[in-house]
Amino acid sequence: MARTTVVIATRNRADSLMRTLTRLSELAVPMIVVDNASTDDTVSRARKEFPRVLLLGSAVNRGATARNLGVQAARTPFVAFADDDSWWASDAFERSEPIFDAHPDLALIAARTLVGLSEQPDPITPLLRHSPLGEGVAGPAVLGFMACSAIVRRQAFLDVGGFSPVLFFRGEETLLSWDLAAAGWALCYVEDIVAHHHPAAERAPDGEIVERRNAVLASWMRRPVGSALAASLKDPRAFRAALPLLREALRQRRELPEHLEAQIRKVSARQPRGG
Repeated sequence: MARTTVVIATRNRADSLMRTLTRLSELAVPMIVVDNASTDDTVSRARKEFPRVLLLGSAVNRGATARNLGVQAARTPFVAFADDDSWWASDAFERSEPIFDAHPDLALIAARTLVGLSEQPDPITPLLRHSPLGEGVAGPAVLGFMACSAIVRRQAFLDVGGFSPVLFFRGEETLLSWDLAAAGWALCYVEDIVAHHHPAAERAPDGEIVERRNAVLASWMRRPVGSALAASLKDPRAFRAALPLLREALRQRRELPEHLEAQIRKVSARQPRGG
């Protein structure tokens, strides 16, 4: 009996999604697609070509929080996220499930992500592999991940509220990782679990500034005022982009414990500057 469900959020990427579902179908696990108000033929094609996939439609584009709907609908203890241009290695869940079983305090596994036809490791891979937080319960302890190569313990994800609607999309993983860690859960990178990512050629032109904006918003939502202010002053353009959402971010402010803030500072010091 399957113990891991794959959840995909998608919008207007029908061809890419069909390729991804074809590859994931080989794993014989439950799949849930949450459609973010697509205006192309995503919904009709998914229903016709993959009738066993649970398709959830949203009347509005929910961004990353569409994944929350998928997790809520899942009936397995573990959920693996995929994008409409990514999929999991054939043995990924055979490897991940025993690790979760052996470590009941583990909420999230960040997998090794191989990109494109050349199968090169994603640039985030060495950052996770050589995490300054040292060894965790099942591999290097981390405070970040890529959603398309993450497997979560469903109940832990739901308990902390999942992805934040304030951030919508881009860099939404950081805040979730902080919330899981603040709730006492472990997050680890596991080298032997692999996800494949073939990014679409078309990318949102404002993606970088949105990600930087969300980093500022996440700081105001969880970090001490001094740290949030420093993040804002360091990137004035991102702070200006964050201003329309800042009031809502502050309404949801819950400052992290001191030990976690110290870990965030340690991780931030190891990340490359700029970009």
